[in-house]
Amino acid sequence: MRSPTVADPLLVMIATPLEADLVDSIVAVDERVTLLYVPELLPPTRYPCDHRGVETFRRDAEGTRRWAELMARAEVMFGIPGDSAEGLADTVRASPQLRWLQATAAGAGEQVRGADLTDAELARVAVTSASGVHTGPLAEFCILGLLAFSKNLPRLLADKQARHWDHYPMRELKGQTLLIIGLGKIGSEVARLAGALGMRVMAVNRTGSSGCSAVDEVHTMDELGSLLPAVDAVVVALPLSDETRGIVDAQAIAAIRPGATFVNAGRGGVVDETALIEALQQGRLAGAALDVFAVEPLPEDSPLWELPNVLLSPHTTALSIHENERIVELFVDNLRRYMSGDELRNRVPTPRPR
Repeated sequence: MRSPTVADPLLVMIATPLEADLVDSIVAVDERVTLLYVPELLPPTRYPCDHRGVETFRRDAEGTRRWAELMARAEVMFGIPGDSAEGLADTVRASPQLRWLQATAAGAGEQVRGADLTDAELARVAVTSASGVHTGPLAEFCILGLLAFSKNLPRLLADKQARHWDHYPMRELKGQTLLIIGLGKIGSEVARLAGALGMRVMAVNRTGSSGCSAVDEVHTMDELGSLLPAVDAVVVALPLSDETRGIVDAQAIAAIRPGATFVNAGRGGVVDETALIEALQQGRLAGAALDVFAVEPLPEDSPLWELPNVLLSPHTTALSIHENERIVELFVDNLRRYMSGDELRNRVPTPRPR
């Protein structure tokens, strides 16, 4: 971290498209902040708060020269060019003065692991994630999934298509038992919302303990198999790591109570997707609401596209028109911490040395 006694200008590069008023809020943090921001060198956006931009964007020779010059000078960077592991690797190697990079993704740890940086590069550049920024939108999607299959959305849509009119009772979320797998910020917010709707909330995590008052019971991950037969709904809110990959395996999916609802707003690699598809095809589950998948984009031949008991989101649930505001709020706080020599929020742990 920078020493608080250093009076030299702090060169902060904006490497992803950003609204002008948010850029101004970064400049206002401290008079030592000097912004490296040239909007015309950034790709046009596809939608509000797009951090990657259109894929066909290319800089001309002069633009490429100016971009390289900015990167060579930056000590701090907001956003990863291209918002990818490859973009992170290229950025670190093109920016010898870089000491801290604020990513716009909550899953920046995956980008760091995928960048295959050297130990020296990892020691030189601190990377912080946007963890927590997307909590509200993701938790809302989870509640949407729980409601959709409690109220039998597939039947409602089919009856509407067929102009079929009939009365039948619907289930309530109140009184149902929900199991949340992973009790970080997203899982805790799902617990709060589900509890407000009258659900009994259980959770599993590594420690078997939590300070989340909305959870009625917390268990360790090794108890997952024994808990699944007793719940009405499952929400997966785990990040992807070596420890979590495939943790919701075929055995776990087979243990889920028939007629239960399954929601995944964590990462696709956490779940055995083949086993999940089989359970959905056989009607053992009421339905699944999925924002993440084992392979993204989801292959065109995946059965998930056609299954009527699947609510499918193309990994877009976390996106919000307010996303940049929240990321910049985090970045501004971290910028003050950086300039004061304090610990940064959401610092991505350095991968183990190879």
